[in-house]
Amino acid sequence: MLDKPLSPLEAKQYSPLALAFFGDAVYELIVRQRLILSSNMQAGKLHSLAVSKVRASYQAMASQELEDHLTQEEECIFRRGRNANTTTVPKGVTTAQYHMATGLEALFGYLYLIGDVGRINELITLIWDLED
Repeated sequence: MLDKPLSPLEAKQYSPLALAFFGDAVYELIVRQRLILSSNMQAGKLHSLAVSKVRASYQAMASQELEDHLTQEEECIFRRGRNANTTTVPKGVTTAQYHMATGLEALFGYLYLIGDVGRINELITLIWDLED
């Protein structure tokens, strides 16, 4: 946790790709935390389940599910991340999916930086049981 959360204005000063860089770690940590707390299983199984929820295609689908649940400010952060110019797209994912995933990661990075972990948990709860 941050010693002192940033103000929304301070957090918005970061580039969308910097927010996504940070949000990727936040999102994966929350996914891993939920998995480990939900059941005690072998590390290999935990890893497989985590990968299924952190891959770009799942994040893209999740971002579509959240569309109607975001505040105006959250939509703005998401769009900044989605519309950011990325230089590469991983194999096995479309450019559109990758951009949607980047938007979601930017949103999670922003929310963490402003200290809104409660909202992060609300959003994760909305997308947790989606089937890819």
